[in-house]
Amino acid sequence: MTSVWFLLPILVIFVVLIFIPLAQSFVFSLFNINIYSGEWTYVGLQNYETIFTDTQMLKGISFTLLFAFSTTIIVTVLAIPLAVQLNKKFFGRTVARSLFFFLGVPSQAILGLVWQQIFYNGASGGVNNILSWFGIAPIPWLANSGTAKFVVIFVAIWAAVGWHATLYIAYLQAIPADLYESAMVDGASPLQQFFHITLPQLVPAIVVSTFLLMTSGLKIFDLPYTLTRGAPAGATQTVTQSIIDNGLGSANLSVGAAMSIVFTVACLVIVALQMLVANLVSRRYA
Repeated sequence: MTSVWFLLPILVIFVVLIFIPLAQSFVFSLFNINIYSGEWTYVGLQNYETIFTDTQMLKGISFTLLFAFSTTIIVTVLAIPLAVQLNKKFFGRTVARSLFFFLGVPSQAILGLVWQQIFYNGASGGVNNILSWFGIAPIPWLANSGTAKFVVIFVAIWAAVGWHATLYIAYLQAIPADLYESAMVDGASPLQQFFHITLPQLVPAIVVSTFLLMTSGLKIFDLPYTLTRGAPAGATQTVTQSIIDNGLGSANLSVGAAMSIVFTVACLVIVALQMLVANLVSRRYA
Protein backbone atom coordinates (compact mmCIF):
# COMPACT_ATOMS: atom_id res chain seq x y z
CA MET A 1 0.00 0.00 0.00
CA THR A 2 2.88 2.34 0.77
CA SER A 3 4.26 1.97 -2.76
CA VAL A 4 0.89 3.08 -4.16
CA TRP A 5 1.10 6.37 -2.27
CA PHE A 6 4.63 6.92 -3.61
CA LEU A 7 3.39 6.31 -7.17
CA LEU A 8 0.34 8.55 -6.79
CA PRO A 9 2.16 11.90 -7.42
CA ILE A 10 3.78 10.45 -10.56
CA LEU A 11 0.39 9.17 -11.76
CA VAL A 12 -1.21 12.58 -11.17
CA ILE A 13 1.57 14.33 -13.10
CA PHE A 14 1.22 11.82 -15.97
CA VAL A 15 -2.55 12.33 -16.18
CA VAL A 16 -2.41 16.13 -15.97
CA LEU A 17 0.62 16.80 -18.18
CA ILE A 18 0.45 13.91 -20.69
CA PHE A 19 -2.82 11.97 -20.80
CA ILE A 20 -5.24 14.93 -20.72
CA PRO A 21 -3.32 16.97 -23.36
CA LEU A 22 -3.12 13.89 -25.61
CA ALA A 23 -6.84 13.26 -25.22
CA GLN A 24 -7.56 16.90 -26.07
CA SER A 25 -5.28 16.72 -29.09
CA PHE A 26 -7.11 13.62 -30.34
CA VAL A 27 -10.46 15.43 -30.05
CA PHE A 28 -9.01 18.50 -31.83
CA SER A 29 -7.67 16.28 -34.62
CA LEU A 30 -11.18 15.13 -35.53
CA PHE A 31 -12.34 18.69 -36.22
CA ASN A 32 -11.29 21.70 -38.25
CA ILE A 33 -11.03 24.41 -35.62
CA ASN A 34 -10.69 28.05 -36.59
CA ILE A 35 -9.09 29.74 -33.61
CA TYR A 36 -10.18 33.19 -34.79
CA SER A 37 -13.88 32.51 -35.32
CA GLY A 38 -14.12 29.64 -32.82
CA GLU A 39 -15.88 27.50 -35.43
CA TRP A 40 -15.62 23.69 -35.09
CA THR A 41 -16.29 21.49 -38.13
CA TYR A 42 -16.21 17.71 -37.75
CA VAL A 43 -13.99 16.12 -40.44
CA GLY A 44 -13.24 12.69 -38.99
CA LEU A 45 -9.86 11.33 -40.14
CA GLN A 46 -9.34 13.94 -42.84
CA ASN A 47 -6.55 15.67 -40.92
CA TYR A 48 -4.69 12.37 -40.62
CA GLU A 49 -5.01 11.89 -44.37
CA THR A 50 -3.53 15.36 -44.85
CA ILE A 51 -0.45 14.38 -42.88
CA PHE A 52 0.41 11.46 -45.15
CA THR A 53 -0.32 13.34 -48.38
CA ASP A 54 1.34 16.66 -47.58
CA THR A 55 4.86 16.70 -49.07
CA GLN A 56 6.20 19.16 -46.50
CA MET A 57 5.06 17.07 -43.55
CA LEU A 58 6.49 13.90 -45.09
CA LYS A 59 9.82 15.72 -45.39
CA GLY A 60 9.66 16.50 -41.67
CA ILE A 61 8.94 12.88 -40.81
CA SER A 62 11.73 11.51 -43.03
CA PHE A 63 14.36 13.95 -41.75
CA THR A 64 13.39 13.32 -38.12
CA LEU A 65 13.81 9.57 -38.60
CA LEU A 66 17.10 10.10 -40.46
CA PHE A 67 18.35 12.38 -37.69
CA ALA A 68 17.32 10.08 -34.83
CA PHE A 69 18.72 6.86 -36.28
CA SER A 70 21.95 8.34 -37.70
CA THR A 71 22.86 10.23 -34.52
CA THR A 72 22.07 7.19 -32.36
CA ILE A 73 24.25 4.86 -34.45
CA ILE A 74 27.17 7.21 -35.12
CA VAL A 75 27.40 8.61 -31.57
CA THR A 76 27.41 5.06 -30.18
CA VAL A 77 30.11 3.93 -32.63
CA LEU A 78 32.30 6.95 -31.77
CA ALA A 79 31.61 7.28 -28.04
CA ILE A 80 32.60 3.73 -27.02
CA PRO A 81 36.16 3.81 -28.49
CA LEU A 82 36.56 7.37 -27.21
CA ALA A 83 35.54 6.27 -23.71
CA VAL A 84 38.01 3.38 -23.84
CA GLN A 85 40.83 5.77 -24.70
CA LEU A 86 39.81 8.35 -22.09
CA ASN A 87 39.63 5.60 -19.48
CA LYS A 88 43.34 4.86 -19.89
CA LYS A 89 45.94 6.59 -17.73
CA PHE A 90 47.79 9.41 -19.53
CA PHE A 91 48.97 12.93 -18.79
CA GLY A 92 46.07 15.44 -18.95
CA ARG A 93 43.38 12.77 -18.83
CA THR A 94 41.11 14.85 -16.58
CA VAL A 95 41.41 17.88 -18.86
CA ALA A 96 40.69 15.76 -21.95
CA ARG A 97 37.60 14.26 -20.32
CA SER A 98 36.36 17.71 -19.33
CA LEU A 99 36.86 19.11 -22.83
CA PHE A 100 34.85 16.35 -24.47
CA PHE A 101 32.13 16.51 -21.82
CA PHE A 102 31.68 20.28 -22.05
CA LEU A 103 31.03 20.08 -25.81
CA GLY A 104 27.46 19.16 -25.00
CA VAL A 105 26.91 21.50 -22.06
CA PRO A 106 25.61 24.56 -24.03
CA SER A 107 21.98 24.37 -25.06
CA GLN A 108 21.13 23.03 -28.50
CA ALA A 109 19.70 26.42 -29.47
CA ILE A 110 22.97 28.22 -28.69
CA LEU A 111 24.96 25.56 -30.53
CA GLY A 112 22.72 26.04 -33.56
CA LEU A 113 23.34 29.79 -33.62
CA VAL A 114 27.11 29.38 -33.22
CA TRP A 115 27.45 26.70 -35.89
CA GLN A 116 25.22 28.71 -38.21
CA GLN A 117 28.01 31.28 -38.39
CA ILE A 118 30.69 28.61 -38.78
CA PHE A 119 28.87 27.04 -41.73
CA TYR A 120 27.67 30.37 -43.15
CA ASN A 121 27.11 30.05 -46.91
CA GLY A 122 29.23 33.07 -47.86
CA ALA A 123 32.99 33.46 -47.99
CA SER A 124 32.97 34.96 -44.48
CA GLY A 125 31.79 31.67 -42.94
CA GLY A 126 34.34 29.91 -40.76
CA VAL A 127 34.55 26.69 -42.79
CA ASN A 128 34.45 28.47 -46.16
CA ASN A 129 37.16 30.86 -44.98
CA ILE A 130 39.44 27.91 -44.23
CA LEU A 131 38.61 26.30 -47.58
CA SER A 132 39.60 29.53 -49.35
CA TRP A 133 43.18 29.03 -48.09
CA PHE A 134 43.34 26.00 -50.37
CA GLY A 135 41.69 27.73 -53.30
CA ILE A 136 38.31 26.02 -52.81
CA ALA A 137 35.24 28.10 -53.68
CA PRO A 138 32.66 28.79 -50.93
CA ILE A 139 30.22 25.92 -50.40
CA PRO A 140 26.54 26.78 -49.75
CA TRP A 141 26.39 24.51 -46.71
CA LEU A 142 22.96 25.58 -45.49
CA ALA A 143 21.44 26.33 -48.89
CA ASN A 144 21.73 22.79 -50.29
CA SER A 145 19.43 20.10 -48.91
CA GLY A 146 22.13 17.41 -48.77
CA THR A 147 24.81 19.52 -47.07
CA ALA A 148 22.25 21.15 -44.74
CA LYS A 149 21.17 17.73 -43.45
CA PHE A 150 24.83 16.77 -43.05
CA VAL A 151 25.57 19.93 -41.04
CA VAL A 152 22.63 19.44 -38.66
CA ILE A 153 23.52 15.80 -38.01
CA PHE A 154 27.24 16.61 -37.72
CA VAL A 155 26.66 19.30 -35.07
CA ALA A 156 24.37 16.99 -33.10
CA ILE A 157 27.00 14.24 -33.12
CA TRP A 158 29.76 16.69 -32.21
CA ALA A 159 27.75 17.86 -29.18
CA ALA A 160 26.60 14.43 -27.97
CA VAL A 161 29.63 12.18 -28.40
CA GLY A 162 31.57 13.56 -25.42
CA TRP A 163 28.63 13.35 -23.02
CA HIS A 164 27.87 9.76 -23.96
CA ALA A 165 31.57 8.86 -23.78
CA THR A 166 31.49 10.09 -20.18
CA LEU A 167 28.53 7.78 -19.55
CA TYR A 168 30.49 4.83 -20.94
CA ILE A 169 33.53 5.74 -18.81
CA ALA A 170 31.41 5.33 -15.67
CA TYR A 171 30.50 1.80 -16.76
CA LEU A 172 34.06 0.99 -17.85
CA GLN A 173 35.36 1.77 -14.39
CA ALA A 174 32.98 -0.84 -12.96
CA ILE A 175 34.42 -3.68 -15.08
CA PRO A 176 36.54 -5.95 -12.85
CA ALA A 177 40.24 -5.63 -13.68
CA ASP A 178 40.81 -9.35 -13.17
CA LEU A 179 38.85 -10.08 -16.36
CA TYR A 180 41.50 -8.26 -18.39
CA GLU A 181 44.33 -9.81 -16.38
CA SER A 182 43.00 -13.32 -17.07
CA ALA A 183 42.59 -12.48 -20.75
CA MET A 184 46.18 -11.21 -20.97
CA VAL A 185 47.45 -14.41 -19.34
CA ASP A 186 45.54 -16.40 -21.97
CA GLY A 187 47.21 -14.33 -24.69
CA ALA A 188 44.18 -12.29 -25.80
CA SER A 189 45.04 -9.25 -27.91
CA PRO A 190 43.68 -5.76 -27.03
CA LEU A 191 41.17 -6.10 -29.89
CA GLN A 192 39.96 -9.46 -28.58
CA GLN A 193 39.67 -8.02 -25.07
CA PHE A 194 37.56 -5.18 -26.46
CA PHE A 195 35.08 -7.41 -28.31
CA HIS A 196 34.91 -10.25 -25.76
CA ILE A 197 35.13 -8.32 -22.47
CA THR A 198 34.56 -4.59 -22.88
CA LEU A 199 31.59 -4.64 -25.27
CA PRO A 200 29.61 -7.35 -23.43
CA GLN A 201 30.18 -5.54 -20.13
CA LEU A 202 28.99 -2.28 -21.71
CA VAL A 203 25.63 -3.67 -22.87
CA PRO A 204 23.67 -1.98 -20.01
CA ALA A 205 25.37 1.33 -20.85
CA ILE A 206 24.62 0.91 -24.55
CA VAL A 207 20.95 0.32 -23.73
CA VAL A 208 20.76 3.51 -21.66
CA SER A 209 22.77 5.61 -24.13
CA THR A 210 20.88 4.53 -27.25
CA PHE A 211 17.54 5.03 -25.48
CA LEU A 212 18.50 8.61 -24.57
CA LEU A 213 19.83 9.30 -28.06
CA MET A 214 16.75 7.90 -29.82
CA THR A 215 14.20 9.72 -27.66
CA SER A 216 16.05 13.05 -27.87
CA GLY A 217 16.54 12.59 -31.62
CA LEU A 218 12.86 11.95 -32.28
CA LYS A 219 11.75 15.07 -30.42
CA ILE A 220 14.59 17.34 -31.62
CA PHE A 221 13.57 20.91 -32.42
CA ASP A 222 15.92 23.61 -31.16
CA LEU A 223 19.15 22.64 -32.95
CA PRO A 224 17.76 22.32 -36.52
CA TYR A 225 15.48 25.32 -36.01
CA THR A 226 18.19 27.73 -34.90
CA LEU A 227 20.70 26.33 -37.39
CA THR A 228 18.61 26.23 -40.57
CA ARG A 229 14.99 27.20 -39.69
CA GLY A 230 14.03 24.02 -41.56
CA ALA A 231 15.61 25.27 -44.79
CA PRO A 232 16.23 24.74 -47.60
CA ALA A 233 12.66 24.05 -48.74
CA GLY A 234 11.86 22.10 -45.57
CA ALA A 235 14.74 19.64 -46.01
CA THR A 236 15.80 19.97 -42.34
CA GLN A 237 12.36 20.56 -40.88
CA THR A 238 11.54 18.20 -38.03
CA VAL A 239 8.24 16.73 -36.90
CA THR A 240 8.16 18.96 -33.83
CA GLN A 241 8.61 22.05 -36.00
CA SER A 242 5.76 20.86 -38.24
CA ILE A 243 3.54 20.36 -35.19
CA ILE A 244 4.32 23.85 -33.90
CA ASP A 245 3.90 25.49 -37.32
CA ASN A 246 0.57 23.75 -37.95
CA GLY A 247 -0.61 24.07 -34.37
CA LEU A 248 0.49 27.41 -33.00
CA GLY A 249 1.43 29.07 -36.29
CA SER A 250 -1.81 28.34 -38.13
CA ALA A 251 -5.40 29.50 -37.89
CA ASN A 252 -6.43 25.82 -37.98
CA LEU A 253 -4.66 23.91 -35.23
CA SER A 254 -6.32 20.57 -36.05
CA VAL A 255 -3.60 19.33 -38.42
CA GLY A 256 -0.96 20.03 -35.78
CA ALA A 257 -3.05 18.09 -33.23
CA ALA A 258 -3.36 15.13 -35.60
CA MET A 259 0.35 15.16 -36.27
CA SER A 260 1.11 15.17 -32.54
CA ILE A 261 -1.02 12.03 -32.12
CA VAL A 262 0.67 10.26 -35.03
CA PHE A 263 4.09 11.33 -33.74
CA THR A 264 3.34 10.07 -30.22
CA VAL A 265 2.20 6.67 -31.50
CA ALA A 266 5.26 6.41 -33.79
CA CYS A 267 7.60 7.24 -30.90
CA LEU A 268 5.95 4.63 -28.69
CA VAL A 269 6.37 1.99 -31.39
CA ILE A 270 10.03 2.87 -32.08
CA VAL A 271 10.94 3.02 -28.39
CA ALA A 272 9.08 -0.25 -27.71
CA LEU A 273 11.00 -2.00 -30.50
CA GLN A 274 14.23 -0.51 -29.21
CA MET A 275 13.55 -1.76 -25.68
CA LEU A 276 12.62 -5.20 -27.04
CA VAL A 277 15.93 -5.46 -28.88
CA ALA A 278 17.76 -4.13 -25.81
CA ASN A 279 16.16 -6.79 -23.58
CA LEU A 280 17.11 -9.55 -26.02
CA VAL A 281 20.71 -8.32 -26.16
CA SER A 282 20.87 -7.94 -22.37
CA ARG A 283 19.67 -11.53 -21.89
CA ARG A 284 22.22 -12.71 -24.43
CA TYR A 285 25.12 -11.22 -22.42
CA ALA A 286 23.61 -11.62 -18.93
